[in-house]
Amino acid sequence: MRVAVIIPTFNEAAAIGRVLADLPHDHDADVIVVDGGSTDGTPDLAAALGARVLSQPKRGYGRACLTGLAAVHAPDVVVFLDGDYSDRPAELPRLLQPIADDVADMVIGSRLSGAQVAGALPWHSKLGNRLASTLINAACGVHLDDLGPFRAVRYSTIVSLGLEEQTYGWPVEMIVKASARGYRV
Repeated sequence: MRVAVIIPTFNEAAAIGRVLADLPHDHDADVIVVDGGSTDGTPDLAAALGARVLSQPKRGYGRACLTGLAAVHAPDVVVFLDGDYSDRPAELPRLLQPIADDVADMVIGSRLSGAQVAGALPWHSKLGNRLASTLINAACGVHLDDLGPFRAVRYSTIVSLGLEEQTYGWPVEMIVKASARGYRV
């Protein structure tokens, strides 16, 4: 399976090395760091560690993800994860498995199920994620407990969605459009 990994960053020099080092090397992945104007050396560090670095001077989570998506070369699957090590890059195979098994078109990693590191996600983020997940579950018929940034989606699926949101509503747009079109989330 050809995989493209897109990592939006902004001043993540303290974590990006660990994120890139923990990506499993048994996947032939095109790793793209989309930097939003870091002043701490994040782009140079990412490039030195083998990532392809793109600059996106305009802020916006969705904008960064769309910039990375525009730069991939027709992979089978696109993976998104944050550059601050809030996700566990080593769990990439676990995220990809439902797609490889052809039981999902999109897989969203959860930061709220299973063991959690104390303080890793502030209480208001947990509450907001649970509330948003509950509303999306009710409206779309999916079963999520988190809208986490660590997600994998078939390239053909994400291209067909016509995503436009340029800020933090981008993950919600992706889930809502995918479920409305009958994709397996």
